[in-house]
Amino acid sequence: MSKISYYTQEGLNKLKADLDQLRFVDRPHISQQSMLEMKIAKLELMFAGARVIDESQLATDKVLALSIVEVKNLKTNTKMTFTLVAETEADFKTGKISINSPIGIGLLGKRVGDVAEINVPAGLVQFEIISISR
Repeated sequence: MSKISYYTQEGLNKLKADLDQLRFVDRPHISQQSMLEMKIAKLELMFAGARVIDESQLATDKVLALSIVEVKNLKTNTKMTFTLVAETEADFKTGKISINSPIGIGLLGKRVGDVAEINVPAGLVQFEIISISR
């Protein structure tokens, strides 16, 4: 049985494009067939369990998957904005962090005004939730 994962439409389209590339372009031309077959099987399993999240149905009163969260680091007084996404869509450079990352886990369920204490590799960081949107 496949694991259910939630994606944005953009993320699901990318997953499908990656799968199609491997299936129909790379598979016929690759010499390391067994490695490619493992990648294809993994992507097929992910695609079979993929569901698109209807962002219009998500509340903005607390941090959830796909929330855009503005936080303030209470030690440095710097503000940052993160979008919480599925692990496969995470890209720190563009502000997309995994809901399974330490920061993502620490922010989930918090509301505006809450302070999240999060253990990161650099130590304990306190983030105040400034705003939540979609």
